[in-house]
Amino acid sequence: MKKPFINIALTITAIIALNHNSINAQNMSNKKLNKIIYELGDSIQHASENYWVFKYKSKWLVCITDENHNRMRIISAIKKSSDVTSHEKNKCLEANFHTSLDTRYAVSQGMMYSAFIHPLKELTNSQVRDAISQVYRANVTFGSKYSSSNLFFNN
Repeated sequence: MKKPFINIALTITAIIALNHNSINAQNMSNKKLNKIIYELGDSIQHASENYWVFKYKSKWLVCITDENHNRMRIISAIKKSSDVTSHEKNKCLEANFHTSLDTRYAVSQGMMYSAFIHPLKELTNSQVRDAISQVYRANVTFGSKYSSSNLFFNN
C-alpha cells in the first residue's frame, strides 16, 4: 500500500525544485558571456559569436558555446597528453572527485585540459566568473595541488 504522505511530500519537493530552478535561471547568452569575458580577460585573441580565446591572469582560456543545444565549455590547455605521467593521470582522477569542484581534468585531441562544462542558459553571471577562475586555478595547480579552489572534499 502506498503512503499518501510520501507522494504528497515528493510532489511538493518537485514543485519547489521547479520553482527554485526557474527563479535562479539567468538565461545566460553569448551576449552576456561576451561582456563577462571582456571584463575579466587580460587580452582577447579571438572572439566570435560563440567562441572566445582570452588570457586570464597567466593562462589562455577558450570558451565555446552552442545556444541551440544549451551547452558551453571553458577550457585551458595544460600540456600534451603524451607528456602526462601515469601518476599525474591518477592525481587528476582523484582531483575530479575531491578537489577540482566544478572543473574537470580532461584529455582531448592529444592535450590535457582543465575544463568547465555546463548548460548555458542556467548559468548566472557569478557562476561564469567562478568557472573562469576555477579553470585557471585547476590549470596552474596541475602537478601540485590539482585544485580549482581552496575548497575540497576529503577522501
